Amino acid sequence: MDAYDKGPDAARGPGAADEPEAGSPPAAAPPLGAPAPADPLQDDAAPPEPRTGVAALSPRYQIGAAVALAVVAVAVCVHLGMVFLHVAPSNTVTKAHGEAIDNWVYPEFEQNWKLFAPNPLQQNIAVQVRAEIRTAEGRSRTTGWYDLSAQDGRDIDRNIVPSHTQQNELRRAWDFFTATHGSDDRPVGLRGDLSETYLRRIVELRLERGGALGADGALERIQVRSRTVNVAPPKWSTEKVSTTPAYRVLPWWTVPAAEDREGVS
Repeated sequence: MDAYDKGPDAARGPGAADEPEAGSPPAAAPPLGAPAPADPLQDDAAPPEPRTGVAALSPRYQIGAAVALAVVAVAVCVHLGMVFLHVAPSNTVTKAHGEAIDNWVYPEFEQNWKLFAPNPLQQNIAVQVRAEIRTAEGRSRTTGWYDLSAQDGRDIDRNIVPSHTQQNELRRAWDFFTATHGSDDRPVGLRGDLSETYLRRIVELRLERGGALGADGALERIQVRSRTVNVAPPKWSTEKVSTTPAYRVLPWWTVPAAEDREGVS
């Protein structure tokens, strides 16, 4: 068809075929909020975001992480349950499985209180020690009693951040000893020997650091005792409590180094 052709299409000129004819309804507008039509010039899809954390691991390592998390969760639940049963009042479970609970809790996780029935200390217990020392001239001398608990008290007094050693080491060692020994001061079971060695070693170190041995002295034997005094009741109380000190004196213990020297001589 040339420029001289007649007809409605020729009158509109080139490109007019794309325009709607007169009287035809307009194209419907996209609904409000509908996504804009895709631009063919843009990429078909945006690149995925990189995965982080456990999701970034391979399936094999994801399974390993899940197993490790499950093991930790089970261990935490078992530990909390054991500690709860340890501090709870006596019941059917503790009577049936008391030995297993004690083996789990002692000595690392011991709790010095009972759930629903706190038992605050009502006595002041001081641990004291004296020593038999061999001098450089070969003579033997016995020291007076050193109050190790009083020394800890002086170190704690006016100290806003006292150490765990100052507060609990000696006290817990003495509690450990009395709990594993009979009234005759003989150990009960294997833990009794352990508690005796633990207390003796603490006392030896305290004497050496405190300068009790002198310049050239050697520690031969030590003797430990406790001094127990009941806490006096308040003034408004009608309770009568004896405040007379009670002593528990342990037998002399030979220091292992002295035992070695005797074996050599």
